[in-house]
Amino acid sequence: MPSTPQSSERALLGDKKGKRPLTSEENRTQRFSSVARLVALLLLTLLPAGCITPPFAPRIPRDKKPEKVDTGPFWWGVASSPFQNEDRAEKPGTPNYFETDWDLFAKAGRVPPRGEEGAFSWTHFEKDLEALKKIGVNHYRFGIEWARVEPQPGRYNEVAIRRYVEMARKLRAAGIEPVVTLWHFTMPSWLVTPKKAGQSRWLHPLFRERWTAYVDKMSKALAPHVRVFAPQNEPNGDIALGYLSSVWPPGLFLDFGKYNAAMNQSVWAFREAAGIIKQNRKDSLILAIQALPYWVRTFWDPTQAYYNYMQRINLTHLDRTYDVCDLIGFNYYYTEYADFTALIALKLRKGNKYSLLGWVIQPRSLYKQIRFVANRYKKPIVITENGIATTKDIRRIRYLFNHVLEVKEAIKDGADVRGYFAWTLVDNYEWHHGYKAPFGMSKMDKKTKSRLLRPSSLFYKGLITTATDSDMLDELSAPDLPPGFIEH
Repeated sequence: MPSTPQSSERALLGDKKGKRPLTSEENRTQRFSSVARLVALLLLTLLPAGCITPPFAPRIPRDKKPEKVDTGPFWWGVASSPFQNEDRAEKPGTPNYFETDWDLFAKAGRVPPRGEEGAFSWTHFEKDLEALKKIGVNHYRFGIEWARVEPQPGRYNEVAIRRYVEMARKLRAAGIEPVVTLWHFTMPSWLVTPKKAGQSRWLHPLFRERWTAYVDKMSKALAPHVRVFAPQNEPNGDIALGYLSSVWPPGLFLDFGKYNAAMNQSVWAFREAAGIIKQNRKDSLILAIQALPYWVRTFWDPTQAYYNYMQRINLTHLDRTYDVCDLIGFNYYYTEYADFTALIALKLRKGNKYSLLGWVIQPRSLYKQIRFVANRYKKPIVITENGIATTKDIRRIRYLFNHVLEVKEAIKDGADVRGYFAWTLVDNYEWHHGYKAPFGMSKMDKKTKSRLLRPSSLFYKGLITTATDSDMLDELSAPDLPPGFIEH
């Protein structure tokens, strides 16, 4: 699921749901912080014209055609992440017990705790595989929990590594191509420097040394079964939320110096990872995954400073890494208005035009973003995440249908789109929203750990069954529901 820094309206105000009760001093601090964030956003919209320019496009010849990359039939997939889905399955005090920076952030009361269980995708991966086979996807994107495979610097959990390799092997055996994300927001707790947020995570002294070793270790182990690797998931969002809005680790607010330093480090890490992966598997494909909500200019941003800065958050990382990518993937969920009024409106939004999180649903914006990315980078595109938080599955069906239609239109109009991944397989932990945002096409049976498929999963199966590369959804209606599917 998305990092949504660009939905900075919610991020900058923060989300108190699921947290421990605050002390009176913490309440005063939080109220001051919220006011300071609102003032900062308001001032951003009032900056003189030219203070913040839009990100300049990379210098790519206009007549350059998309690169020829063999990806086979259209990718119909589902995406997930390790921290959101996996149970820890290691006991405290044992050699392989691990924690992430997100676990420490939750202990500090900054985000709701995930707990030890998640959706049991580690110990019960076979339940995920069973559901994927029923849905009929030909690709599945899952991630590696770095802290799990390297619980202490330089000491690897070989059993965990073999387990991830076995997951990839079983997917291939089932006719499902594994797409592996090597980093999906979380970092090992040993990359956190206590009381020194500016020297943690991307900026920790050990980061470069351990990152390259980790990428080499995992890509070698997975190479026999995995061709498509995503070095990072939404690094642009993670860095914005962690260093500008303070909502995510390491919890810094408007620290532009550390933001730029973390961005530089992440760009370096991505490029290094791409080179290492290519060395370990010559025919591998490097997939970028960025958070790209669609921003709309408004009257309340007269100098376009706010809009331009949000575009910089969207594009800076990708502008500096696209050249080492075979495929440009991006996660699209919503449209947002580039001004401070959205900050006020976000938590008040209700109705069919919004998700449970207050995100603006505008499927046509996906078409626009595909066209924009295609023109900017001249490379094949994959929609790596797309979904909605809702308690009404009929809304999820409508969301999927309308957004896949826009993918169809983009392909028809010349965009080289190679795949579409729905988010996500099963309801899970949704970062700073805790467990209050159901995105899954299924929910977990708490006793058996089976995935109880919702009608949206069957609908998605229908899309996959009837679609071809660029001739999608010509005639499609909602199918009847067979036994075994649930409606909530």
